[in-house]
Amino acid sequence: MRTARLVPLPLEMAAWDGRACIAGPGSSGWPSYRTHMRNTSAGGRFEHIQKLIAGNFLGGDLQGCAREGQALLAGLLRCRGCGHKLTVRYTGSRHDVLRYSCWRGFLDNGDPRCIAFGGLLADEAIGREVLRVVQPVAVEAAILASEQQQSEKHDQVVAALERDLQAAQYAARRAQKQFDATDPENRLVADELDRRWNQALQHVATVQEQIDQHKQHEVTIAMPSREEFVDMATQLESLWLDADPRLRKRIVRTLIEEVVVDVDERASEVVLLIHWKGDIHSELRFHRRRRGQNKTHSSPQIIDAVRALANICTDDLIAGALNRSGMLTGRGNRWSRGRVTALRAHYEIPCFNAERCGTEGWMNQTQAVAFLVFCPKRNFYIQMLSEGYRWYLRDSPHACTGP
Repeated sequence: MRTARLVPLPLEMAAWDGRACIAGPGSSGWPSYRTHMRNTSAGGRFEHIQKLIAGNFLGGDLQGCAREGQALLAGLLRCRGCGHKLTVRYTGSRHDVLRYSCWRGFLDNGDPRCIAFGGLLADEAIGREVLRVVQPVAVEAAILASEQQQSEKHDQVVAALERDLQAAQYAARRAQKQFDATDPENRLVADELDRRWNQALQHVATVQEQIDQHKQHEVTIAMPSREEFVDMATQLESLWLDADPRLRKRIVRTLIEEVVVDVDERASEVVLLIHWKGDIHSELRFHRRRRGQNKTHSSPQIIDAVRALANICTDDLIAGALNRSGMLTGRGNRWSRGRVTALRAHYEIPCFNAERCGTEGWMNQTQAVAFLVFCPKRNFYIQMLSEGYRWYLRDSPHACTGP
């Protein structure tokens, strides 16, 4: 007959019924130890470290520790459909293309796969959102962190030197007692103890000098000015991109509790519901790339702009309009006639045709001004491509018959 095995469950320290303490020389008992740990900075660091260790475990609602790799949101994404955590995968010929996928249900229970999407756009979107949140208080946070770091560094060094000073003073007092207890007639032993006493006193003086030099050096070090912190705050994006991946992950885990993910198939967008620390939620959307698309493809806004401008402009004029608007190609280059022609050929956009332009009623800004002066009461279909673009007009098929 099998007997049940009792498995002990961990309890909080406050729920313990009894505590076994080791009684020995110098032991002050459990209450004194607990009070000491609560009232000292060492106790606060101990509890903080225990919480960090508990949060490093994976599974359930835990985020897990910040690991090596490109995945900024590893351990933070949760599928809205099935509730499982999303896993990290690396695809591509060199296995360096990041993707987030909901495979936990398939791997554990054989359920259908839920969602999957590229991880680079998700990481960039979360990075921009984090910078947007922290930028208003970046200067104050940097000043506070710098002051706290300087204070902690000063306290730690001074505490270490003071401990060395106490040890040196104890050794000097012990050497003095040994010298006082020796027989003056035994000159050989007295000379040796006198030499040791002098060495101990010299060590005390050396440590004291180190403490004085350190305090003087701390006074001469100037704190960065507020203007320097303001200049640094304006460069948060470049600093974020150059930072260590594990540091960025720790920053994200400090601000974000969890991110619930869903895919809007109709709008072809990935929806991120960000759960910030402090029970604040915000929604973030970004375009979902289709199969075969990558970051070097031109954005849909540029494609729509070229398709509209091709009705009234040649490829040279289209390239100039895109460059004046600050739009670049997918590889970060400026537009030229050849690049616009290649884009039109790839997306099967017809080139500019003067006869078709006149037949369909398209006109540029100069032609529209002349036409409005000539016939001011006609109706027009007006469309603006984007901020910084010129207006282009199309004669409405339902025109008024003005005088």
